[in-house]
Order: sequence, then C-alpha cells, then structure tokens
Amino acid sequence: MWNLADVFDAVADAIPDSPALIHGASTLSWGELNQNANNLARFIEKIASKRQICVAQYLFNSNEYIESLIAIFKAGLRPVNTNYRYVDDELIYLFDNSEAEIVIFHGSFVDRIESIKDRLQTVKTWIYVDDGTLPKPDFALDYAQIISEPFDTENYYPNWGRQGDDLYLLYTGGTTGMPKGVMWRQDDLFCLLNSSNLVQWPEDSGPDYIRENLKTNGTVHLPACPLMHGTGAFTSFAALFAGGCVVTLEKRNFDPIELLDTIDRHGVQTLAIVGDAFAKPILKTLDEFPGRWSLSSLIAILSSGVMWSEATKEGLLRHKPSLLLADLFSSSEALGIGTSISTGNAATHTASFRLGENATVLGDDNTVIEPGSKKIGRLALRGRTPIGYLGDEEKSKQTFPVVDGIRYSIPGDYALVEEDGSIQILGRGSVCINTGGEKVFPEEVEEVLKTFPQVLDAIVVGVPDDRFGEIVRAAVVTDNGVQLNKENIQQFMRSHLAAYKIPKTVLFVDSARRSPSGKLDYSYWKDVMSSINND
Repeated sequence: MWNLADVFDAVADAIPDSPALIHGASTLSWGELNQNANNLARFIEKIASKRQICVAQYLFNSNEYIESLIAIFKAGLRPVNTNYRYVDDELIYLFDNSEAEIVIFHGSFVDRIESIKDRLQTVKTWIYVDDGTLPKPDFALDYAQIISEPFDTENYYPNWGRQGDDLYLLYTGGTTGMPKGVMWRQDDLFCLLNSSNLVQWPEDSGPDYIRENLKTNGTVHLPACPLMHGTGAFTSFAALFAGGCVVTLEKRNFDPIELLDTIDRHGVQTLAIVGDAFAKPILKTLDEFPGRWSLSSLIAILSSGVMWSEATKEGLLRHKPSLLLADLFSSSEALGIGTSISTGNAATHTASFRLGENATVLGDDNTVIEPGSKKIGRLALRGRTPIGYLGDEEKSKQTFPVVDGIRYSIPGDYALVEEDGSIQILGRGSVCINTGGEKVFPEEVEEVLKTFPQVLDAIVVGVPDDRFGEIVRAAVVTDNGVQLNKENIQQFMRSHLAAYKIPKTVLFVDSARRSPSGKLDYSYWKDVMSSINND
C-alpha cells in the first residue's frame, strides 16, 4: 500500500535538483525540501506521545506549509488543516477535537494564540514560523532552527514505521454545524489523485518504481486557493506525486494581477481556483489589461468547491481558447463525483457534470436514479472513500452508509440525471451555505446571534451571489421590538465567528415563523432575503 511520505522520498531521490516549491524569491529543490522535511520530522517524532497523533498547521500558503505537511507524513503523524480565518472559540474547538499535540504557526497569529493557549487541553508544543510580522514568543520553538540541522543523506524513517493506513485529516464543515475531521487513508488518497495525473504511476507498483522511472520534472502548479482547503491541497499533491513544482502566491488576499504576473514569471502550467470567486476577478483583470500577460505556459485551470458559471468560462476562453477548464465536482468526503470540461469556443452549462466512474445518484429508497426519469436523488460515490469522521461514529454512518453491500460516500448533494447521463447539480439537501468555497452552517451563526442582548430569535440563510456563489444574510427577532443597530451586531459577532460567517445583511422582523415543532421554514426566509437588493 502507498504511504505519501514514501512517495515524496522517492521523488526527491529521483530528481533532487529539480524545483519543488516556489514562494516569491524563495525556491526549494526537491533535495532541499527533503532535507528540511527530514529534520522537522525527526524533531516532531521525538516529542510526539505516540504514532498518528495530530499536528495542526496554522499557516498561510507558503513553502513551509507543504514542507511541514510532508514532515508530518514522514514522522507517521496526522496533519490538521487549520482555517486561518477562525477566531478563538473555533480554534479551541478544532485543536481540542483533533487532540492536537503540536501546532506549527505563522508569526501573524501570535496574538491570537496567546489569547487561547491556556484554554487548550492537549497542545504541548508550539513551533513558530517567521513571516516578518510578530517576533517569536517565549513559549514557542523556532521552525527555522529546527530544520537547519546538517544534511543527512539517508532518508529519515520513524521508529514506529509508516503504513498505507496512516491518515490524512481534512477538517471541513461537512454536513453538520461544527467542523468534522474527514479521515482519508493515505493509500486511497494517493491512488485517487495519482489517477488524475497525465503521468500515472502503476497502482500495483511502489516507491522504487518512481525512483527508477521519474526522469523529468512534472507540472508547474499554482494553487490560488488556500492549501488549508481540499482543492488547494489535493491539486498540489497530484502535481508533487509526478515530480512537479508548486508555486504559491505571496499576498494573503487574492490579487489577480499578482496571480497573472506569477503565472508568466514561473511558467505555471496548471492553476487551481474555487469557481467564480476567483475566476470572475481574473476575467475582469484580463479584460481591463488586454495583452499584458501572455499566459503561454498555462494549459489548464482546475476548479472545485463553488459554482463556476458558463459565462465566466466563456470569457476566459476568449482570452486563450486552448485552455482546458476542468470543473471538478468533489467534496472533502468524495473525490471524483463528476467533471465538466470546457475548451475552445464552447463552455459547458453551469452546474452540468458527467458522473465519475464510481459515482451514481440514489433515490430516497437507495435505488439508482435512471437517466431522464426526472427524479431527484442524492449523489453517491463508491470505491475509495474516507473511513469516516474523526470521533463521530453516528455522523460517519449517515454519510458513509452501506447500501446492498456497497459502502458509499453521500455528502448530501442532490442532482437530476439528464437523458444523456449528465447530471444537473441542484445543491445541498441541507441548508448549508457555500460562500467563496467556505461552508457556513446557519445553526452555528444563529446561536451566536441569539446571544446578543435583546435578540430573541434568529434565522440565517444563504442567497445567490454572482462572485461568491452565496452570501450570508440574517433576520432577527428582538425583545419587544427593540431597534438594534446592524453594525453593532456584526461587530459583536466578529469576536465569536470568522469574518466570512458574519451576515452581510441583518433584517429586523417581528416573528421567526417557526412551526409548532420549533422548525424554521428556511425556504420562506431564503425567498425573503433574496428579495433584498442591497447589503
């Protein structure tokens, strides 16, 4: 079985002088990356209480993100992706839920860490990565010092070994209010991502086959989206498996000019984005500055996580008709549900996908929906899927059920199967809001709203938005109709929730229109909120 650390060791052995990571003026060869990851892996193995304990990465996109991730794999430990937009309570939940013992963090987060570290139950060691912002605090160790040990020509291997069953943890909103750690076996993850590459390693081979047969550099890949999310991480893994190079942007807020400059400067061949949230600003910039960028190296743009509209795809193809635009319908719990490919002068329709080889659509009775039947069903994926959610057996059974002896991953997306076998995505069966690739769960936001003084009840919904897919809006019921200030409520919420979860509109209403059982009519409120023109 495949272990990701063994794969990276083999690639480094085969092409040690080839570029592996680029961030601004910093370029790491595969040999340098391997050396640094070996040194960090040796260190964290010594301080870990046992194999497969969790190490949280509280980092922006950077060389250190992938370098430390590989080190965690090498040491036989489990990485925990950390959303850097989280505030205190969310971070505490994440670190406690994963039982993280080690946190690797950028200096930008020193103040927030200082405010929560005494409230954490399991974190024993903090490792500081200098990003030119705040100085290293006394409670933290220095990342740069740890990786600066003299080079050891032998590949590091942990005393407790590595296995194909070692886990990659991907925390996601999933289909419940609090983040869930999706548990991917490394063997499954490698085989799925390897199968998406132009250069594929035989599934029944092994690391020695890579050492013997990898002769040239792979793809130059740029994840414009965060590495902390599946789209950024998985597309980067795929490039690295084939000896590629991952380029990351320096700015921490998306700048399409920086992106386009970087593509031309480094000869980027594949670009990962999250739907229109990234594609629309890119297209707008290309339209404003015609001819400024050659984009001669760019072969493909990969997107997942948010709707990528037909009009935006058509606009990008006007600038370079030879581009391959791959809209990948996947989730943290299911890779390869469907694909939508556009190139030349034709873009596929919005939300129209071809089912993947192991994907199907199941009705409420768990029977397969036939093409053209006009019936709506849930998208389901069999084959290589996660083993469940960390520490949540009940939710795991719901999302990964066994139907007629076949284990499926059913994340909760609904679809209609057209006569030609293509699927039209209808959206989540739950009320989950997807804004710019971030999942927001109404119940979580509602509970925070209801803690604001004189707020009796709250309703939170997502409404369509051209750029972000959806934006968050709320309605609140106040005590005796007291008039509250929207800005004060938003400011209050910023101390409890990440910024993308804060409602852009707060509507004050007399009643939440709950049913006798206490349930909210989200469909009604979605219609009401959608009728509001301005935020």
